[in-house]
Amino acid sequence: MNALVGTGLHRTYRLPRRGPFEPGPIRTAVDGVDLTVATGQRLGIVGESGSGKSTLVRLLAGLEAPSAGSVSADGRPVVASGSAAAMRWFRRETGVVFQDPYASLDPRMRVGSIVAEPLRALRIPGSHRSMVASALARVDLPTDAVDRYPHEFSGGQRQRIAIARAVVHGPRILFGDEPMSALDVVVRARVIALLESLAESLGLTMVLVSHDIGVVQRLCDTVAVMSAGRIVEHGPVSLLDAPAHPVTRALVAAAPTLP
Repeated sequence: MNALVGTGLHRTYRLPRRGPFEPGPIRTAVDGVDLTVATGQRLGIVGESGSGKSTLVRLLAGLEAPSAGSVSADGRPVVASGSAAAMRWFRRETGVVFQDPYASLDPRMRVGSIVAEPLRALRIPGSHRSMVASALARVDLPTDAVDRYPHEFSGGQRQRIAIARAVVHGPRILFGDEPMSALDVVVRARVIALLESLAESLGLTMVLVSHDIGVVQRLCDTVAVMSAGRIVEHGPVSLLDAPAHPVTRALVAAAPTLP
């Protein structure tokens, strides 16, 4: 069975007013996208800035409701506009890693409490302390990290904390919205290797948004290229070696080489 299916997805936003009596224009971020992610697949979504890739992953992750269309997981509808209780089953199946580890971690909370957040919110039974310790070990952070604060860690370590939080409850699907873009080149390579290892060991289905073609080529087996809210090219990641669409060719031509 497919892990995720997006059908006829649209997402529009009302932009700020142009004047006191004139409503703001409507912007279309995602424009009629159909997308299927098979169980165990690692999908990379790429495109220029403003192409709609981050909005699409938020729709697939149930973080936003589509203006039209639907998302389902294992044949079950994902209703992002529903109650927290109604979405709990999907939250148990998914984890999300955001772009900026500085902004995604509460500086007032100790790392142990941060990583345990999904366990508390999803009412996961068992010893949360041991689950947190196991998640931190998976991302190669020391056991004493539980008692420390985010500001005591480097940027790469903070992203590891965010990854630990995303996988602590044992999800089957991991979403990443530009999870490497705030990291320097050396740290980025280490986080890529970590995600690759976790995907293999946990059998994760992965949906990764990235502006970096090299990251997608390293981590993903499938790629979808977006432009103006639509998918213009979709197939095995090898299509990046010989892209057919002009947008894809431009992205590949502009991409730096990842060591």
